[in-house]
Amino acid sequence: MHPRRTLIGLVPLLLVAATACGGDDSSTTTSKDGKKLDKVTLTLNWYPYGEHAPFYYGKAQKIFEKHGIDLTIQAGQGSQKTVQATAAGQTDFGWADTPAVLAGVEQGVNVKSLGVFLQTTPASVQFFADQGIKSPADLKGKVIAGTTGDALSKTFPVFLAANDLEEGDVTVQNTDPAGKIAAVISGKTDALLGYASDQGPTMADKAKKDVEYLRFSEHGLNFYSNGLIAGQKTLSDKDLAQRMAKAVSEAWTAAEKAPDDAVAAMDGASEQLPPEAVLTEQFKTTLTLLHTEATEGQVPGANTEDDWQKTIDVFKEAGMVQDAKPVADYWAEDLAPKS
Repeated sequence: MHPRRTLIGLVPLLLVAATACGGDDSSTTTSKDGKKLDKVTLTLNWYPYGEHAPFYYGKAQKIFEKHGIDLTIQAGQGSQKTVQATAAGQTDFGWADTPAVLAGVEQGVNVKSLGVFLQTTPASVQFFADQGIKSPADLKGKVIAGTTGDALSKTFPVFLAANDLEEGDVTVQNTDPAGKIAAVISGKTDALLGYASDQGPTMADKAKKDVEYLRFSEHGLNFYSNGLIAGQKTLSDKDLAQRMAKAVSEAWTAAEKAPDDAVAAMDGASEQLPPEAVLTEQFKTTLTLLHTEATEGQVPGANTEDDWQKTIDVFKEAGMVQDAKPVADYWAEDLAPKS
């Protein structure tokens, strides 16, 4: 979904298999004060960007250590691959988009969510402010960069229908994820389908122009986005899974209170790390996505069955879920963060 994403992954996922849950010497370490810690790997959905600040801040503030966890954060290569690697036990935990989790479970991949943290979708139509687009109706006749088959393109027709538009009212130009921003900057397309917490700030920085958004969530369509996932091997260790879910929730709470410090904690996280100003804008936007009306005031990562069902229904309507399963098949509620 971003030009930097064309680069080779920083850490091949297969290497993550060397770190596993368990009680032998290779899976534990000792903190400076003598506390025994479980060595745990978390594979992100992609290269580090602003959304991931809480994980690095949680490490810096020793929140994970407090919960008996020695955390290693790995770059990912897309949510689908993270879901697969997590299910295969190549990483203890993953950070992945909920549509990829739903699709994986339908294909028999044994993985569950421990809590969706981005409960308001960042999915949006993104464009330069000088386009004069103020409402979905203004999209008529526009050419929009999208990638055939991904969650954004699959849900875009649902977004259009929710706003009394037809698919034929706009032209979606199939574009490689890495080429979307370039397509808009060059004028080949009027806008792109992307995530407000990722591509928009990068596009604004590259073009030195203001970027505006039509967020799906503000125009009649919302669904779950990124969250913490685990495979069967990790889920069988309920104590570790619960400690990790709680630690991640606490890390997000702490980062929300100190956003600048959280972004600063990402320094050196990746050679492909965006500029600090972009990271700051990405994380600022991410913080607007943490809750739905049903979870407002609760800790980050606390979900409701009703919100899960709404998400499943959206992706069933979009054709991404054929055989919808009970919420419990996707979400390990007993292990998830609770207020």
